[in-house]
Amino acid sequence: MPAQSTATVLSSSDAVAHLASYQCLDGLSVKDLMDSRIHGGLTYNDFLMLPGKIDFPASDVITDTKITRNVVLRTPFMSSPMDTVTETDMAISLALLGGIGVIHHNQSPESQAAMVRAVKRHENGFIADPVVFSPNHTVADVLDIKARLGFCGIPITETGHLGAKLVGIVTSRDVQFESPQTLLSEVMTKSLVTAPQGVTLAEANQILRSSKKGKLPIVDDQGCLTSLLARSDLLKNQNYPLASKDPNSKQLYAAAAVGTRPSDKERLKLLVDAGLDIVVLDSSQGNSIFQIDMIQWIKQMFPKLEVIAGNVVTREQAASLIAAGADALRVGMGSGSICITQEVMAVGRPQATAVFAVAEFASKFGIPVIADGGISNIGHIVKALSLGASAVMMGGLLAGTTEAPGEYFYHDGKRVKSYRGMGSLEAMEQGRPGASGQVNGKPGSTKHTPHLSSKPHENAATSRYFSESSAVKVAQGVSGDVQDKGSVEAFVPYLHVGVQHSLQDIGVRSVSELQAGVKEGRVRFEVRTPSAQVEGGVHGLHSYTKRLYA
Repeated sequence: MPAQSTATVLSSSDAVAHLASYQCLDGLSVKDLMDSRIHGGLTYNDFLMLPGKIDFPASDVITDTKITRNVVLRTPFMSSPMDTVTETDMAISLALLGGIGVIHHNQSPESQAAMVRAVKRHENGFIADPVVFSPNHTVADVLDIKARLGFCGIPITETGHLGAKLVGIVTSRDVQFESPQTLLSEVMTKSLVTAPQGVTLAEANQILRSSKKGKLPIVDDQGCLTSLLARSDLLKNQNYPLASKDPNSKQLYAAAAVGTRPSDKERLKLLVDAGLDIVVLDSSQGNSIFQIDMIQWIKQMFPKLEVIAGNVVTREQAASLIAAGADALRVGMGSGSICITQEVMAVGRPQATAVFAVAEFASKFGIPVIADGGISNIGHIVKALSLGASAVMMGGLLAGTTEAPGEYFYHDGKRVKSYRGMGSLEAMEQGRPGASGQVNGKPGSTKHTPHLSSKPHENAATSRYFSESSAVKVAQGVSGDVQDKGSVEAFVPYLHVGVQHSLQDIGVRSVSELQAGVKEGRVRFEVRTPSAQVEGGVHGLHSYTKRLYA
């Protein structure tokens, strides 16, 4: 008969109290985890967060976050300013879903400004600068607005300008089946429902609901047009409760990238005129005199414009840009799926270590950081947030969606879209007169490249990697393709709900509570060995189907 154990068995009721006998909580603190002298530089795959206690539903988790000093989003999602990721459709869709898309600048300034303008006009409260025509304009003018901006409900004033006497309105039904040469005076609707200047947004919305009209002109005592309200915006408010909107104008936030060359100052002026809210200074190595000068110039010329500077991966880089006046920092160098900077240049930093180091420093000055690169799943998003990032910038994760630029094609039997790094030779050749636009040098493959309708222009990719004057272009990125992911209308809500469930598992109710818990040592981590990473993935199956959401 086995000998009886002499060890004292504690009472089950004392289990929770007994935890106090341990010197520290289970797992590692973030400082222990990110000690480079012990663990080296870490990527997102190199660690996990330990679970906490769940006493709330995942739907209660708040994902609001600051992406600059003054801009708050409802979700921590940003799309990268790449010419195979973000143009008008991506910027609008992502903003409606609570994030923000940064429109790329590998196109003419006029084309980029038109995209910014389309984002700003997509959803409004009171439209303070509506498109206005006179009775002498034609149906062709209305159709042109429809083609360029996507709407054709246009107020008609005596002079064709805001502030003049309102005489009618033209809608899509008014111009259907009409000759393009027909004057608007012959087809416009003259019986109007209007609201007086000074009406509140809630009151105006109620008038619009009861009138069953598509547009509600706002007029002063003399009947002169002062602004406009659109029924379509009411529907968007219902369908997109998380939409990223300026709290004053109720317009969607618009963000766009520019370089740091003298010509980019003229580009930025066009973007600001189009309504730009946030400018991203696009450089692979942000700690340069060019970017510092650009930040200072922007703050002098456009003091209300939010500036996201970068890219940086060290405290020293961050300090220079914070001192220059940056409102946020973009963190990452060589960590993107299509980026080969670390391989070719031997410069960069593992992304998790970079995010933690920069965020820890920048937080002392109230500067948010954006984790740019290395994000390939929901877990990576949450890990970046736990290390201090306010948001993540995604390229490859959003490439291949319906809203990303380019046409779908089939490769090895799978439906894909082209995706290329801005440091690839293909991106560096974009915009040159006579550039082939071939992907991977394959003749006849131009139909799969992003559709950029702008005229020849200075190349954004060469300026991003300081290669304008180089006789030999050294690639720091590659070109490839990514599988069809469907629409961001389904994919981004999947990411959002996934983040909520992850924070629920950790036992925190918001992004701010997550970061506070990490800082105070309550949220704990564990290093993953290579075998642990294998164990944590799908293994031991002959075959399987991986469906991410339904």
